[in-house]
Amino acid sequence: MLRIAFASTDRQHVDLHFGSADSLVLFDVRPGQADLVGVGQFVKAEPVGEQGRQGLAGSSQDKVLAKLDFVQDCAAVYAASIGASSIRRLMAAGIQPIIVDTGHDIGDLLNEVSLALAVGGLAWVERARRRAPLQPLAADGDSRRLMTAEDL
Repeated sequence: MLRIAFASTDRQHVDLHFGSADSLVLFDVRPGQADLVGVGQFVKAEPVGEQGRQGLAGSSQDKVLAKLDFVQDCAAVYAASIGASSIRRLMAAGIQPIIVDTGHDIGDLLNEVSLALAVGGLAWVERARRRAPLQPLAADGDSRRLMTAEDL
């Protein structure tokens, strides 16, 4: 099982910049299944002038810190945009940052990850899989049936 986060306003499409996202959606993905496990709501960060950016990382005004805490158990974060600083911080935490087109369908991305868990094909999934082996399927939760290799 891999936990994946999506920067999304509607829980259906990736449509937000990671750093300024006011909503992140978490799914646990297994071969053939994805379960919605949480939605994080974040207060919009106030813009900080260029001089105020010095030493911002880790400060109380760091708009990314709460998001990093929320996605700490994730293998990847999908967003419409991710700044260079956030990319470095995600990667340092062992989380794969993935930038996709605005409006990309989350269901399609869940299918892609699920299929990669079943048959391979995505390098970042293989790396994450080696770090966190698959868990047995849960009997409860909001599940989505996903296409697997047998469906092809």
